Amino acid sequence: MSLHVVIGAGPVGSATARLLAARGERVRVISRTGSGPEDPAIERIAADAGDPAALTAHCADATALYQCAQPAYHRWPQDFPALHRSILTAAERSNAALITVGNLYGYGEFDGPVTEDQPLHPNSRKGRVRAEMWAEQLDAHESGRLRTAEVRGSDYLGAGANSAFTAVALPALKAGKKALVPADLDAPHSWTATDDVARLLVAVAADDTAWGRAWHVPTVPPVSVRALAELTAELAGVSPARVARMPAALLWTVGLFVPAAREMRELAYQFDRPFILDSTAATAHFGLEPTPLEDTLRATLAFEPAVHE
Repeated sequence: MSLHVVIGAGPVGSATARLLAARGERVRVISRTGSGPEDPAIERIAADAGDPAALTAHCADATALYQCAQPAYHRWPQDFPALHRSILTAAERSNAALITVGNLYGYGEFDGPVTEDQPLHPNSRKGRVRAEMWAEQLDAHESGRLRTAEVRGSDYLGAGANSAFTAVALPALKAGKKALVPADLDAPHSWTATDDVARLLVAVAADDTAWGRAWHVPTVPPVSVRALAELTAELAGVSPARVARMPAALLWTVGLFVPAAREMRELAYQFDRPFILDSTAATAHFGLEPTPLEDTLRATLAFEPAVHE
């Protein structure tokens, strides 16, 4: 039985661990707090993935590493590169395959549905971090130091998902209140299910022909913020959705006190125009179809954070 090490116990890491365990694999989840799914088949370890020696020790006999962790959103430029290099080191020393979770930030602004062939031209600090990490990772692959690939999705939906919609709109919608969203409410936008990220991670790890490139997570056709809000309210059984565009001045003011809101400013371009992910390559290669949007929204609505006493 192979050992699969999942780094990070957030929504994607937890979904990946559960999927691997359901397939009968040995699973080890590494996080700072030792959290993760409560399953007898899943070993949970508290460790700092940014410490290459400690991480290597926990990955020594692993077949595959799944990098699902990230620093605090507003700390990416300061903390992400060192974390990434530690994980590259552990993968190289253990000879385990490395599959990382990325996103679309590295592409910068683009026109039309974006494919994996789109050159990386980041126009934000976080996008540059993503692009530079992938370049370093790909260089390690091309020089024969490790086997690796990256899976990239758009804004997340699903159990425990953290995205602009789930953070800003969802609480108001569930309470039957008007949701203020910093977006063009009618621009088509891609939404990726966290469970589908996990499914693609596991599929890539099992396919020796998948290395050395990025793969876009199978994602449902784009849906505007307004349409997504309306469907969410309908499934939640609450008042019909009321949404309005959040004034830029309000977002700026909130950003003075909330780091995550402040970080959204540089990514405003993603919500001011169509933002569409093309995932046909992964569907054709792996035979994976995206989870229906209604099912993903039901999981989003049903999620209840764990209470630690």
